[in-house]
Amino acid sequence: MTADFPNTKTVYGPVPSWRFGESLGIDPIFHQSTCSFNCIYCQLGNIEKITNEIKEYVPTSKVVEDFKEILDKKIDVITYSGSGEPTLAANLGEMVISLKEMAPEIPQFILTNATELGNPLVQENLKNMDKVIIKLDAGDEKTFSLVNRPAEGITLKSVVEGIKSFRKSYKGSVEVQTMFMPIINSNELEAFANILKEIGPEYVQLNTPKRAYPLSWHRENRGNHLGIHDHQISNLKVITKDEAIEIKKKLEKMTGLNFYSIYK
Repeated sequence: MTADFPNTKTVYGPVPSWRFGESLGIDPIFHQSTCSFNCIYCQLGNIEKITNEIKEYVPTSKVVEDFKEILDKKIDVITYSGSGEPTLAANLGEMVISLKEMAPEIPQFILTNATELGNPLVQENLKNMDKVIIKLDAGDEKTFSLVNRPAEGITLKSVVEGIKSFRKSYKGSVEVQTMFMPIINSNELEAFANILKEIGPEYVQLNTPKRAYPLSWHRENRGNHLGIHDHQISNLKVITKDEAIEIKKKLEKMTGLNFYSIYK
């Protein structure tokens, strides 16, 4: 596993993504798992540092140096994610510009929990991103707290307001990804649908936690779609294909939006 996901690089993969093809991961956090959420299904396991502090975690020069080493590989998309919430990196905008200069033909996406999208610095950092993919797992504050376990002061309401603020200036594509689990969402589809309509994404990705929850943090779990582990894990309960189809039908009817599912 170490050969596929080396610990020493801020760039990892490319890894096969059911959404994007061969996805090259960029990790602007890197040194420890750091996020403004501590989601119960996170592929990184229990987050080591739960914070919404925006600062430089990794020098842009380090990302550029690591990126140069993989330019000969097949890459369909560059995806910012990695060891936590990528928008916490104050120099994220520099990274985007630097990589575009080296590989202008490769689209750049980001996976974000959207907690910082109302921040003007974050909005500036994301303006050159081709696609922003927003995590949204809940239709009410109770489920939000249960599933996403946010840093102090972050609410579902503040996240939604931040997304709406961001959408006023951002010119690229916006998608929502949601994680459906048997213990959540089934009784709050209407509230969830109303939030989706407020946000108005181009697409909504319906996901379920097929990747295991590691019982300790290992950087190799970034983008680990292969299910290879040399440490203890907990396999999470998922919704079935039939359940996913039913949820998709209901949400399409309630929102009029475009959906696609992990169950193709």
